[in-house]
Amino acid sequence: MAIDFVYNVEVEQDVASFEDDFLKIIDTTLKHLDIDDDVELSAIIVDDERIHQINNEYRHIDRATDVISFALEDSDQFYVEGMPRSLGDIFISIDHAINQAEEYGHSLKREMCFLFTHGLLHLLGYDHMNEEEEKEMFALQDEILNQLDITREA
Repeated sequence: MAIDFVYNVEVEQDVASFEDDFLKIIDTTLKHLDIDDDVELSAIIVDDERIHQINNEYRHIDRATDVISFALEDSDQFYVEGMPRSLGDIFISIDHAINQAEEYGHSLKREMCFLFTHGLLHLLGYDHMNEEEEKEMFALQDEILNQLDITREA
């Protein structure tokens, strides 16, 4: 497993402290979904201004959001046998994460882990475009975070 961490933002919080949590989330998610493949992906921490630009450019939605994923496996051309699966990139807005943690009354760690798990499931092909998909994806998020005991953190 390989994950590249990129920090395109200056914040008071030590966002690098979430790296171990993200690695545990990947490991737990792959085990939970019975995926034995070696994987690689990027986690990019940005501010609201940058994620707004990305959201507008790629999704044509003119506002900031909390997390955006860009899956590389939307096509078979990205799979090379014998090499790690390149899943894609997860962009997380630290500004949104801070605000949402305050709004929901839990820790920044819990919010960052939730957003990372959400993004990771998108990279693995899960979506929430309809009610059935949403129930499945959100249930998986809860199961994964519960296994790591992250949902109980204040």
